[in-house]
Amino acid sequence: MIIKASDKTRSTTWLAILIISFVAIWTNSIIGTTDTANWLIENTLTAISLLFLITTYTKYKFSTFSYLLICIFLCMHVYGSKYTYSENPFGYWLQDMFNSPRNQYDRLVHFSFGILLFYPMQECFAKWLKYPKTIALFLPITIILSVSAIYEIIEWLVADMFFVEEGDAYLGTQGDIWDAQKDMALAFLGSCIATLFFIFSTYLNIGVKYRRSE
Repeated sequence: MIIKASDKTRSTTWLAILIISFVAIWTNSIIGTTDTANWLIENTLTAISLLFLITTYTKYKFSTFSYLLICIFLCMHVYGSKYTYSENPFGYWLQDMFNSPRNQYDRLVHFSFGILLFYPMQECFAKWLKYPKTIALFLPITIILSVSAIYEIIEWLVADMFFVEEGDAYLGTQGDIWDAQKDMALAFLGSCIATLFFIFSTYLNIGVKYRRSE
């Protein structure tokens, strides 16, 4: 079908744009980083994520929208690794804007983890693994919360055991003893908001199709 070929070409074009954009931002982050050791630690997650996307691409392809959301999150993460999360310029701008006692970039990325990665996870469970709709809808929430908790534990262990000098910058606690719990809560909140948006958009789309069929 000509339409399907056109859609495939359009999807490939957008994917190429996303890849080029991410590579440019990632390259810029290492060139201008203020802490190389911290950059290497932070980008372990980036490397693992890219390895997963590359190795699964031949068996399963996310939608262009999912790749866009994943790309935005990874770009936010590597931008944070450039300056360290605790000393991120945009975070300082948010701090001044909201008169906050701390740099807020770390909080923003954790919230984005939930709100941006919910849809790709839901798509994976629903279209790839063929889970029932209800499970595919709510499983991403539990996974996002679980991964957030596991990440906080691994982050603490890595900083405490292997990178003591970079520990404070890597953890980004900024003196808050409840930092890990707050980060997890924001990721959970983001996933819940994304779930509500997904439910609303799904029912809205069903309503539009129903009215058109009348």
